[in-house]
Amino acid sequence: MYKLLLFVFFWCLGSGDSIVSLNMPGNEKVDEGSEWLEFLHTLEQTPIDKEALHLALSGYKNLLAQGDISDTARLIIADFSLESHHERLFIINIKERSLEHISLVSHGKNTGLLNAENFSNAVSSHKSSLGFYLTAETYFGKHGLSLRLDGLEKGFNDKARERAIVIHAAGYVSCEFIEKHGRLGRSHGCPALPVENYEDVIHTIKQGSLLFIYAPEEEYRRNSDFVKQSNILAVNAKNESKQINQKPY
Repeated sequence: MYKLLLFVFFWCLGSGDSIVSLNMPGNEKVDEGSEWLEFLHTLEQTPIDKEALHLALSGYKNLLAQGDISDTARLIIADFSLESHHERLFIINIKERSLEHISLVSHGKNTGLLNAENFSNAVSSHKSSLGFYLTAETYFGKHGLSLRLDGLEKGFNDKARERAIVIHAAGYVSCEFIEKHGRLGRSHGCPALPVENYEDVIHTIKQGSLLFIYAPEEEYRRNSDFVKQSNILAVNAKNESKQINQKPY
């Protein structure tokens, strides 16, 4: 594993609402010059889609408050709004305020070619499933060291165990494959990683990290409980900000 300096990215995100109103972790209040606020500003300069980042941080915050994850849990974002030849897996260490790792990651073969467009929770669909997962135990299978996932969203990814959706490494997740085919190779629905350093990655995120697989898909936006909760938080944050900024008569 290696830590990356967050300001060395070549891409910047487009305009949109800022996520810096999210107070993390544990609802702590932040000042304009705080370390957490600076970290959020920096994350917004990465290639991660702003909606993906907002939803991921909101989900992390809610699960942390509920005691479903610890404050040492990594937040992993697989941003499938990006085309597959881009590095689109991001491992964020919330506690240490650092982006620890970025890499290529595959989507399912029936989800699309270059772009991830079709998603399913169905067994044998060979499609990726959107939403939040908890990382679980490791095992050794046909791809070597692999990491089981438990889907947290009913109807979207809760059949991850039944479908054997896991994190593993694959030779088709490589720059060489991209150079030959113009896109990344595809899995049976698993978020597969490059072979290089994958064991370190798996050992870092196993047992209780939070994975968020994102794409701007309308059904997920409409029906995910995590999205609904995130929208409620966003509205409340805006209302609180307005109240604070109101001047007395």
